Amino acid sequence: MNSQRRDLIGALAAPLFVPQTAFGQNSKITYAVIATGGRGRYLMTKFKQLGCVCTDICDIYEPNLQKGAEIEPEAKKWVDYHEMLQGCKADCIVIASPDHHHAPMLFAALDAKKDVYLEKPLSHSLEQSERMIKAVRDSKQIVQVGMQRRSAPALIEAKRLVDDGMLGFVSIVKAQWNWNISADLDNSTLPGKLDWPRFLGTAKQRELEPMRFRRWRYFFDYAGGNMTDQGTHLMDVVQWFTKNAAPTAAQASGYVAKMRGSEHPDVFSAVFEYPKMLATWTLDYCNAYQNGWSIFLQGDKGTMILDDAGYTVYAEPWKKGAAPKMEKASPVPVEAHIQNFLDCMKSRQQPNATVDIAAAAVAGPHMANKAMFDGRKFVRA
Repeated sequence: MNSQRRDLIGALAAPLFVPQTAFGQNSKITYAVIATGGRGRYLMTKFKQLGCVCTDICDIYEPNLQKGAEIEPEAKKWVDYHEMLQGCKADCIVIASPDHHHAPMLFAALDAKKDVYLEKPLSHSLEQSERMIKAVRDSKQIVQVGMQRRSAPALIEAKRLVDDGMLGFVSIVKAQWNWNISADLDNSTLPGKLDWPRFLGTAKQRELEPMRFRRWRYFFDYAGGNMTDQGTHLMDVVQWFTKNAAPTAAQASGYVAKMRGSEHPDVFSAVFEYPKMLATWTLDYCNAYQNGWSIFLQGDKGTMILDDAGYTVYAEPWKKGAAPKMEKASPVPVEAHIQNFLDCMKSRQQPNATVDIAAAAVAGPHMANKAMFDGRKFVRA
């Protein structure tokens, strides 16, 4: 990787000045949605709850489009997102597509002079991350990436505690995600009409395999598997809390345990090297012990555990049965992250999860995937 790419991906960007727009402080923001599958529809309900008005919805799978219309009956329906962007009057675009469409859809939305809420992970490759950062920097648009932990009050509070030295020197951070959901991929006939060529987009052309559409995340052509999906969330928190950019090196191993048909593993472990810290990232979709995500930050003065429940801090030296030094129960609300995006659309300030932050977050997982599938340690040049 050349020095320019390292600068783009390895460091968080300084805030950019974005000119003011004509938004009134009390005006309702309008939005359009590209990809109204499960995640897209979930985001529609959240934008609606926050007072936004949906003008257009787009999907290449007819049942998903109809389900989106049930949430917003007045929205105009589209199959081709390019056509939608040409005819759409919305203030912003919500993109909830498979990973391999993130870059082209972002570029098209920026060309249409739209602000964008883009689901994570940012990109399908390190090279795409570089191009996406440049495209946003060359535009005047606000782009928020859907890494909602950046806007979670409890995590922001926990980050301040780490900044204030509560943990001391953090030598290692351990991220994990356990969830007992692995099973054979469903390759039965899809109900309803699917525009398969549009789903493939720039990916390798092939005959329709329904499981590739149903579970696109588990195929190399469309996504980075759970390594980049869940890994983007967790590695972002790891780097945010420890003030690290992308790792200098990564190695990983994994295998398909129960998810037959998948190309990406449902059990893996990765190790990331930073200048003065190690981080591990382990996923097991065949076991539910300590179900869900958690991150252990281990310092010479204390240990902090982050998870969906909030955060807990234990003092060093830890002793079995010791009571927490501090704990806070709090969920991770996606509404707060969307509200931050809406506020930034009006103020034209940079949001909590910029493309620069998102590129650094997914860089390590991209590196780990390359290390795992190439069978060697990946070192960032």
